[in-house]
Amino acid sequence: MTATTLEHINPQGMHRSPVFSQGIIVPAGMRTLIIGGQNGVDETGKVVSNDLAGQTAKAVDNLIRVLETAGGTLDDLVRVGLYIKGEGDITPGFNEWMKRAGGIKNPPTVSGIRVLGHANPDFLIEIEATAVLK
Repeated sequence: MTATTLEHINPQGMHRSPVFSQGIIVPAGMRTLIIGGQNGVDETGKVVSNDLAGQTAKAVDNLIRVLETAGGTLDDLVRVGLYIKGEGDITPGFNEWMKRAGGIKNPPTVSGIRVLGHANPDFLIEIEATAVLK
């Protein structure tokens, strides 16, 4: 392992998924981008949809925009946190994520957490992430 190589940890005997890694080792000295919680809002802060699919699509697009502005791509993600409001079916949101991020070669670690609500009661999802940039 060189100083610029991430090591994805997926131990034998544990579930191996194409959408998340069990762990990732980040070598010292790599450039790290912490991405704050992204919601399904446009540049004016207006919520773009009242459903999970629409909000997830915009939140992921916003996350990608932050990544690209910093010189990264979805392949640079090492951690994603999903905060989903309520108890509804998350499949529509997952499908929107997969449309954009389903081709990640080495997927990040992922945590999905259901919450009672967000800072804005109209938000159905918030996505935060950490990326290690080359």
